[in-house]
Amino acid sequence: MVPFAGYSLPVQYTSLAEEHTAVRTKAGLFDVSHMGEVFITGPKAFDFVQNLSCNDHSKLAVGRAQYTGLMYPQGTFVDDMLVHRMNESEFLLVVNAANRHKDVAYLQDLAEGADGVVVEDRSDRWAQMAVQGPIAIEIVQALTSTDLSGIRYYRFVWGEVAGRRALIARTGYTGEDGFELYTAPEDAPTVWQALLKEGGPKGLIPAGLGARDTLRFEAGMCLYGHEIDAETTPLEAGLGWIVKLAKEDFIGRDILEAQIENGTGRRLVGFEMIDRGIARHDHEVFLGETDEDSVGSVTSGTQSPTFGKALGMAYLPTDHTDIGSEFFIQIRNRRLRARVIKLPFYSRKK
Repeated sequence: MVPFAGYSLPVQYTSLAEEHTAVRTKAGLFDVSHMGEVFITGPKAFDFVQNLSCNDHSKLAVGRAQYTGLMYPQGTFVDDMLVHRMNESEFLLVVNAANRHKDVAYLQDLAEGADGVVVEDRSDRWAQMAVQGPIAIEIVQALTSTDLSGIRYYRFVWGEVAGRRALIARTGYTGEDGFELYTAPEDAPTVWQALLKEGGPKGLIPAGLGARDTLRFEAGMCLYGHEIDAETTPLEAGLGWIVKLAKEDFIGRDILEAQIENGTGRRLVGFEMIDRGIARHDHEVFLGETDEDSVGSVTSGTQSPTFGKALGMAYLPTDHTDIGSEFFIQIRNRRLRARVIKLPFYSRKK
């Protein structure tokens, strides 16, 4: 257990490798109750969300969710988040725990003086569990009368799980199929134990934040504070698909439009180590073996449990991001070779 954003969170229950493998082959159960739940309500809620987000939510029907960025005027990330349309005048924003208070203050500042919109942090009223893996649907279905096969990816419904009211969302942060279950905090232990009782004989095990990180990493998913932050735009991070210029004006639009037209000076890449070594967060990156000036740093890196080799992500100058391009990473007192490869490293078979 480690302290994180005011919470005590599980890094691992057994071992990172065992939990990672369980999610890839069977299923893992994550306690992610530290995530923030911020509600935007009122007759102007849609206009408010459209303005602060780079994605286009005009086609976001009730019961659907979208991934997007909460934007600064300079086109960079306040945070990344999931936007759920609860009804015509209510949206649920799921934000990162470490950014929760910053995000809420930013949203409340934007809403100040605006009519028809209310920002409310309801994070402490919610627990959240994620069941992820190939047999996740089988496990959860045994505990609910809701037809889970009818919930497509990035959709959600209200239902009951283990006799407790829950928001059932087919979302996740592992690269696998699965569900994120939102319940009242007092109901969470009952749901957690029921999931373990039902899924345990089938291969479900509790999984901690260590495995959550390696799973999202292999799936090429960005982590705030690593791949994205207040200095990074979606286009630099390879997230151009969430930038929708066809919609009306939104915060940061001018900067992002210029980057689409003119390109960016750097771009996020995936890489594999050529020389023996494991690149980690903040290791410096160089284009040449003897260069004095670094061109960036590693954002995430590890020994991949799935592929059994050292992989990582880093920002490189745009003209050096072609697949197969080689560069160097400073690991302690050695400068080791790495090669750009395609992201994501892992994609599940549909």
